[in-house]
Amino acid sequence: MGALDYISNFCTFTSTRSKRKPMQTVEIKVKMDCDGCERRVKKAVTTMKGVKTVEVNRKQSRIMVSGYIDPNRVLKRVKSTGKRAEFWPYIPQHLVYFPHDSGAYDKRAPSGFVRNVVPAFPASSTNAPEENFVSFFSDDNVHACSIM
Repeated sequence: MGALDYISNFCTFTSTRSKRKPMQTVEIKVKMDCDGCERRVKKAVTTMKGVKTVEVNRKQSRIMVSGYIDPNRVLKRVKSTGKRAEFWPYIPQHLVYFPHDSGAYDKRAPSGFVRNVVPAFPASSTNAPEENFVSFFSDDNVHACSIM
């Protein structure tokens, strides 16, 4: 049996392929002026292996790509078309506490979106003493002061 096992090791097929990438959605900001730009970028991304759907929104200068893909490869492919591209830096305006803050507000952002910035007040733990002082005053109801 030892010789048979030794020979069977040469006949077995071992896969050297890596695990399949997880399904994910990549959002990229690309400046597109005309139908030709939109078509060129969409064609470049659609031909990639693992891409399932491609949505192009020229008004927002945004591309959404879904599939079993690597986000950096998608960005590199979009840049290979000659367009300036970056990952989508915006989030909906209603998710930000201070949307008109100097770091969050961006004139070039589509309407309803602001830049994704770190909040000015980090989330504090339950045993932080500063949290008690913040809850004394309410900007919504000025007559609800806890000190008086």
